[in-house]
Amino acid sequence: MKIFIFLILFCTPLFAQVEYPKDYFNSPLDIPMQLSGNFGELRPNHFHAGFDLKTLQKEGLKVYAVADGYISRIKISTFGNGKAIYITHPNGYTSVYGHLQIANGLIEEYIKKAHYSLKSFEIELFPKSDELIVKKGQIIAFSGNTGGSEGPHLHFEIRDTKTEKIINPMFFGFDKKIKDSKKPTIAGVYVYPLETKTSVNHSKRPLLLNLSLQKDGTYLSEKVVANGKIGFGINTFDYDDVSFNKNGVFKVQSFSNGKPTFGYQFDTYSFDEMRYVNALIDYSKYKKTQQRVQKLFMKNKYGLSIIQSDENNGILAVAPNLSSVYRIEVSDFYGNKSTVSIPIQYDLLSTIIDKEPVVSNYFVKANKDSNFAKDNMSVFFPAGTFYEDFNMNFDVKNDTLFLHDDTVPAHTNFTISIEDNKYTESQREKIFIGLIEGQKVTYNSTYKKDNVVNTKVKTLGKYALVMDTIAPKIVIAKPIEGKWLSDQKTIQLTVNDSLSGIKSYNGYLNGNWILFEYDNKTKKIIHNFNDGIVAEGANDLKVVVIDNVGNSSIFETHFFRSQKK
Repeated sequence: MKIFIFLILFCTPLFAQVEYPKDYFNSPLDIPMQLSGNFGELRPNHFHAGFDLKTLQKEGLKVYAVADGYISRIKISTFGNGKAIYITHPNGYTSVYGHLQIANGLIEEYIKKAHYSLKSFEIELFPKSDELIVKKGQIIAFSGNTGGSEGPHLHFEIRDTKTEKIINPMFFGFDKKIKDSKKPTIAGVYVYPLETKTSVNHSKRPLLLNLSLQKDGTYLSEKVVANGKIGFGINTFDYDDVSFNKNGVFKVQSFSNGKPTFGYQFDTYSFDEMRYVNALIDYSKYKKTQQRVQKLFMKNKYGLSIIQSDENNGILAVAPNLSSVYRIEVSDFYGNKSTVSIPIQYDLLSTIIDKEPVVSNYFVKANKDSNFAKDNMSVFFPAGTFYEDFNMNFDVKNDTLFLHDDTVPAHTNFTISIEDNKYTESQREKIFIGLIEGQKVTYNSTYKKDNVVNTKVKTLGKYALVMDTIAPKIVIAKPIEGKWLSDQKTIQLTVNDSLSGIKSYNGYLNGNWILFEYDNKTKKIIHNFNDGIVAEGANDLKVVVIDNVGNSSIFETHFFRSQKK
């Protein structure tokens, strides 16, 4: 029966194709399309959800609606996609435009009105289907660098409106707008011994294999001599003909003696699957070297829908008297393909390089709840927090929790609890559980019950109670006290908090709330006089900033402005 199921699975297409409309959507920009990031590209804690389109290294390019529809969602955030607009189209898809500088015309008026109605820069709006109707080719916004963007560009996505699954834009005909004749680059192939007794080429540690280029353009690996269960991983990326930067690959497929063992194709997936990038890659290696090696096996099966594997989840059992050839094929969307073949042979080898030692005093089973406690500190891991079992180092010293290190990825939140008998009740209002990385302290949202302080986090590392009694800083580059600002278009201040971080800020002009836009990268807040709140003549400005534990600062000044030209 198992053989029959296997044949059914692999005699049908591995990755079934859905028919998507090819000529329905236009480009969102009126310049030649160049990618600085593609769909499925491996990013910290997530797969990339769309295209990052280059904007000539500047802001302010016109952004167009790719098809008729209506604006169904507007989200303004200091992180993520920054200023983002969502357009629902009548064909069942939604297009997304992120890191925008500003919206255009009536759309910007709608957004500005909401800012002042809600008295907040960060907003999320869901206009009705008849409120903001747009036509194909209409200018909806201008490109920018807002949110988590590391440089000016336009983030662009296409989603299934009903399921909200994100879909590779290449399927909608955008492949015609980008030329790509280059095969993906294979930067490295690794072999992993997956059992305690297993050795590979005299080593119980993962090994980088030597590759040689063959006359037909494929690669041949050095022979793998092993015993027991092994798996492989690949470091790979892709170039196109016009963008000149590394992008992710579209498809990876492995075979053992011609039979498919493990593969994935970046076509569509849900946002709930994003964090599985940490299961797909060799996370420990990434944290140590910043190299993302994609594993072609699963020790424990995880819920990434793009993966298709055999019954052994890509793991090979190297047995006596059996030789095999393992093959990896890496493809881009255009069908350009790179191939590496790896001969495998069984042999009982004496181990020369032993496993890398791990400092640990506990063993964590991924599929079971775990609770660890010492002195006044404890941690609870619900079942499913981790992808694999591992040896964990847990200790408490000098009021600090040593919780292994961030070389093991957590998929879901776990709880840290610290019983506090050190601080008074009033002092306890100013404490939080911080992640300690050298001199850097990262705030974690902390909740308290009696004298127990708790937080939910997704990162292993060093934690301690941190007290923050220092108020945020508010600085203006050039004093404006008593000055005429008739020629200025904006007021800019820098707001910063070095410990718990800024929770809220509010600005007031002559007692009226005004919109200050916040740029997390520069820590600047900016008010545009075009909002029309500034008065003729004298104006009083007040800015109030509060950090995450309640410390506050107030900045006050006054200036003059003439509206006359």
